[in-house]
Amino acid sequence: MKEPQSLVIGIDGGGTSTRCVAATLTGEIVGRGHGAGANVLTSADPGGSLRAALRAALAGTPPARVAGGVFALAGADSVRERAEALAEAAWADCGLPGRPAVVSDLAAAFSGATEEPSGAVLIAGTGAVGAKIVDREVTRRIDGHGWILGDAGSGVWIGRHAVQAVLASLEGRAAGTELLTAVATLPGAPADPTTGQIIALVHAGLDTSGPAWLGRLAPAVETAARAGDTAALGIVEEAARHLVATAHAVGLGTGPLVLAGSLLTEPTLLAAEVRAYLPDTPTLPARDSAAGAAALALHTFGAAASAHRRLIG
Repeated sequence: MKEPQSLVIGIDGGGTSTRCVAATLTGEIVGRGHGAGANVLTSADPGGSLRAALRAALAGTPPARVAGGVFALAGADSVRERAEALAEAAWADCGLPGRPAVVSDLAAAFSGATEEPSGAVLIAGTGAVGAKIVDREVTRRIDGHGWILGDAGSGVWIGRHAVQAVLASLEGRAAGTELLTAVATLPGAPADPTTGQIIALVHAGLDTSGPAWLGRLAPAVETAARAGDTAALGIVEEAARHLVATAHAVGLGTGPLVLAGSLLTEPTLLAAEVRAYLPDTPTLPARDSAAGAAALALHTFGAAASAHRRLIG
């Protein structure tokens, strides 16, 4: 009887969800698993999320078949030792041999979109960050400093500027804007809010949900911009300029630029603006970062580029 192939594991642990892929050394996906958030800085139980995703992906698979794995964890760049400890504990709890590698989620996002070894990645979702990738490793990171100090062009950045535009309009410092309607429809907002009520609403949202609460306004800015609202169009344009500046600071010209995060992978005005500012840069949409992490694991075993291509689809 033919012996079953060895497997590699790839995990993408983000702030809201964790995804796991089990694949053969030839790039065939044989299992998938999911868990709650595994951001090592902000998630409630990242270790539990990692274990849940691993167990689901490996259901019925003997642990001895697993040759290695790569965990791409949000927040790992900031607290490397904690990230490695969480990954190793989850790995051991599932009875797997050896220990997994822990990498930046930026590297997995890049390798989940292309088999090329080098290029760049630009992410704009709740936050925003860019990175230079050389030989599948992050060599330069730009922004990603959080909503107070950075994340320029992110969903939270857009939401904060939407609220500022509404306040300026109500106080007579700027023209009227349809964004007032968007703010007025947020949970807890009165029908005709004053500046004080809007400020109180924002602080309450931040207290209960954190900065991601502001990101809820990003779709409303998109809608208003498509309708021609001057304030919303200005916010989208400025967000695009910030993201393009991040991309240029990362360094373009060698390999593709992978665009990741919902603001750049969905058909938004922001994504179109960013691509328009980079006409000479080949761009690719991000796809499956868990498969990207598994692809990074494949390369540690000298897998062919064809296996990487098969794995990421």
